[in-house]
Amino acid sequence: MRLFWVWALILALAACGPADQSATSPAPGADNILRIGNGAEPQTLDPHRAEGVPESNILRDLFEGLVGEAPDGSLVPGAAQSWTVSDDGLIYTFILRPDARWSNGEAVTAGDFEFGLRRSVDPATLSRYSSILFPILNAEAVINGELPTTELGVRALDDNTLRIELNSPTAYLPGLLTHSTTYPVHRASVAAAGERFARPGSLVGNGAYQLSEWTVQSHVRLDRNPYYRDAANTQIDTVYYYAIENPDAELKRYRADELDITGALPYQQLDWVRENLGEELVISPYLGSYYFGFNLTRPPFKDARALRTALAMAIDREILTQRVAGAGEIAAYGWVPPVAGYTGQQPEWANWTQAERNARAQALYAEAGYSATNPLRVEVLYNTNENHKRMSVAIASMWKQVLGVETSLLNQEWKVFLETRNQKSDTQVFRAGWIADYNDAYSFAQLMHSKNEQNDSGYVSAEYDALLDKAAVEQDPTVRAGYLEAAERELLADLPIMPVYFYVSKHLVKPRVQGFVPNIMDHHATRHLSLNGD
Repeated sequence: MRLFWVWALILALAACGPADQSATSPAPGADNILRIGNGAEPQTLDPHRAEGVPESNILRDLFEGLVGEAPDGSLVPGAAQSWTVSDDGLIYTFILRPDARWSNGEAVTAGDFEFGLRRSVDPATLSRYSSILFPILNAEAVINGELPTTELGVRALDDNTLRIELNSPTAYLPGLLTHSTTYPVHRASVAAAGERFARPGSLVGNGAYQLSEWTVQSHVRLDRNPYYRDAANTQIDTVYYYAIENPDAELKRYRADELDITGALPYQQLDWVRENLGEELVISPYLGSYYFGFNLTRPPFKDARALRTALAMAIDREILTQRVAGAGEIAAYGWVPPVAGYTGQQPEWANWTQAERNARAQALYAEAGYSATNPLRVEVLYNTNENHKRMSVAIASMWKQVLGVETSLLNQEWKVFLETRNQKSDTQVFRAGWIADYNDAYSFAQLMHSKNEQNDSGYVSAEYDALLDKAAVEQDPTVRAGYLEAAERELLADLPIMPVYFYVSKHLVKPRVQGFVPNIMDHHATRHLSLNGD
C-alpha cells in the first residue's frame, strides 16, 4: 500500500509539467553545428564567479586551464605544455605553450594566469568558489582580506613560465587546475568592460570556441576560435547550448531532431527511452551526490539533530532510486560517492530495514517535540526542473506518511535559487547536488567546511573543520584518507544534509555525434567531438 500511494502521487505529476520552452534552433542536421541541451539558464560566464554545471559546460569551450582533460577524463597538458614539481611537493612550475593565443589573436602569457588566479581569490570578485584554492600559499588569508592579492603564491617568472607555491603537498592540484576558478582572463577586456567582460562582444577567451550570442532563456552560441592553439584539429564550427529546464521538453526536442545531445532525461520516461532509443542512451558512473540540505542557522533545524535524523531516516531511498530516478542511481546514506583510495562512510541505520528506520524516525520525531496534533510544517525549495519536482514530491509524501509532516514545495529559477540558498534567511530545506571538481574525496568534504562559501546549510563543526585541516596537509595517503573518513562520520552524525543518491550521468546522443566518451566527471569538450553529417 505504501509503495502504491507514493508512486501514484509521482505519476500524477507527469501530466502537469510546464509547457515546452521554445528557442531558435538551426535546421536539423545542419552541417558542422552541434546542439546541446544544457539545463538551467547560465548564472554567469565569468569563470571566477560561475557555480553550476550549465556554466561549467560552456566555460570548458571558452577557456583552457593550465591542465586539460582527455575525452576519457584523464589529465593531459592544457595551456601548459609541461610542468615540474619540486622534491618537497610545494612548488609547481608550468611552461606555457608558445602557440597559446586569446580569441583576439594576442599571446596568452604566464602573467594572464597570474592575473586570473589573483582575481579569483580577490574578495572584490565575490567568488563563491575561491576556497577551492586554499592549497595555494596565502590563498586563505587573501580571500579573508588579510593580505593583498599580490601575496598569493603565484608568480609569472617570464611570459612562458608560471610558478605556483603551495602550503603543503597537494597531490590533486593538477586536477584542480582544470576548474574554472583557475582559468586566465584577458586583462584588457576586464579593465575595459568591468563586470560585463563575460558577454558577447566583450569576452575574450583562450579556449577552442568564442562567445557569439547569448539570448537569455534560449541559447548560448559559440563559434570556433580560429586562434586557438589546436584550431586545425577542432572540427565542429558552431555549438548551441540551449537553456531547457524541463527534461520532458528536452526529450521532445531531441526526438524532433532539434538537439544532438541531451543534458537530462525525464525520470518517468526512462523505460520508454530504453525501449525505443536504447542505442542512443549513454548512462555511466558520475562523481556526484544528490541531496537535500537543512538550514542550520534558523528554526526548525537549528540545534535539532534528532529532527534532522528523523527526516533522513524516513525516506525510502530504494524507492527513490528505483522508482523515481530509475537510471541506476545508487542509494546514498553517506556523503562521498565511490572514489579511489577512499572508503565511504555510512550511519549505522543504513543497514537496517526501512521498517526499522521508520520506527526509529517516529521516535526521534516525537523526541523533537512533534506529533499528529503538532506536526512539523516545512518548506522544501528546489530549482525549477520536473525531475527535482518529482523527487521533492516523493520525499514530501514519505515524510507525510511516516511522520505526519506537512510539506509545502517552492521552486525558483536557477539564479534566484542559488542566491536564496546563499542568503540562508528564507530557506528551511533545499534541494542540492554536488559534482566533484576533481577526482578526490576532499572535493566533497571541503563543501561542508565552515569557511566554504557554498556551505548553504550553515554547518559549523570545530571537529569536522579540524579533521579537514589535518587532511589538507597530510602527505601519507592512508593517514589522509583516515582523516577524511573520520570527518564524514562526524558529518553523518550531525546530518546538516540528507543524502539521497549518488549520480549517474545520462544522455541521449545522436548517432551523427562522434567522440562522445563517458567519463566519471561527465566532461565533454566540444573540441573532442565531430559530426559525421548524417
